[in-house]
Amino acid sequence: MELVAGCYEQVLFGFAVHPESEACGDHEQQWTLVADFTHHAHTASLSAVAVSSRFVVTGSKDETIHIYDMKKKIEHGALVHHSGTITCLKFYGNRHLISGAEDGLICIWDAKKWECLKSIKAHKGQVTFLSIHPSGKLALSVGTDKTLRTWNLVEGRSAFIKNIKQNAHIVEWSPRGEQYVVIIQNKIDIYQLDTASISGTITNEKRISSVKFLSESVLAVAGDEEVIRFFDCDSLVCLCEFKAHENRVKDMFSFEIPEQHVIVTASSDGFIKMWKLEQDKKVPPSLLCEVNTKARLTCLGVWLDKVPDTKESFPPAAEPSPVSKEQSKIGKKEPGDTVHKEEKQSKPNTKKRSLAGDSKKATKESGLVSTKKRKMVEMLEKKRKKKKIKIMQ
Repeated sequence: MELVAGCYEQVLFGFAVHPESEACGDHEQQWTLVADFTHHAHTASLSAVAVSSRFVVTGSKDETIHIYDMKKKIEHGALVHHSGTITCLKFYGNRHLISGAEDGLICIWDAKKWECLKSIKAHKGQVTFLSIHPSGKLALSVGTDKTLRTWNLVEGRSAFIKNIKQNAHIVEWSPRGEQYVVIIQNKIDIYQLDTASISGTITNEKRISSVKFLSESVLAVAGDEEVIRFFDCDSLVCLCEFKAHENRVKDMFSFEIPEQHVIVTASSDGFIKMWKLEQDKKVPPSLLCEVNTKARLTCLGVWLDKVPDTKESFPPAAEPSPVSKEQSKIGKKEPGDTVHKEEKQSKPNTKKRSLAGDSKKATKESGLVSTKKRKMVEMLEKKRKKKKIKIMQ
């Protein structure tokens, strides 16, 4: 098991988790976190992280997605397709990755060949968040165009567009997919799937930065404050609250292992903390372990080694085609151009490097596309300089 966290300082941290099997005397069970790697691959702050059974992917304000092979502990390559900050990354099983960005695009990637299967102009503004239904048939996205959009992943097309009064910045399905929440500032609207209407609204004290369903009806809520709250989505009541950090909580992640339900939190105070959840969610969780990264953390994931994943890919009807009518209509690009770009841009470099290595020395190995992009910029700069010299002469 490994915690991975990104930060404003452009670094990805990795911490190996060692659960203690036995409690020591009367003391609470304690786990330990051991620093495994720090990797400086991005050229701007990290904004998103996602985890499959083998890979960790990170998105950044530098407009790239980096892939890390956690089994081999090497960087696997980089994906460059978006032209804006990567705002959200979600795996469905081990076969597909979906990315969203400030350019308004949602991209579906083959997570084995690392090719872009489909690129959709999803929102008129930025894509701020997306969430995949547990069945893999639907996805929800929100953006800065004040819409909530439902996507048919089987056919790779838009299924429904709902206009909302304000820009939402988070959307999240419940574990069974019977309901979902849409977050606008400090307000949580709870929607039922069967009616597609709001069944209740919860108001948090401060702006919300992260939510995680702990069960079908219990939602953990963190925001621009030190406190985390657990809400009941049926009664809309706050079950409990506890001080988790000394500064705002930026991200959360929850998972279950035998006899344990754990929530992990990351904060601007630099700490990553692991908490043991009680069966009764009215009881605050107990701290298992913590580590100080001394960085301003932005995003968080947990890589669970040797955990079988039954969700291998989207339902069989829908291996999304590389080019669709929807893409050519909305994106206003020639299909041939798009395919050509994908072939060039989505293949990561075959040269791989250790996560523990010095990435500054290895910029040529960051991925074929990013290298080409840098060369293009360098060439343009040289041309500009030559023009200036000629003018002066």
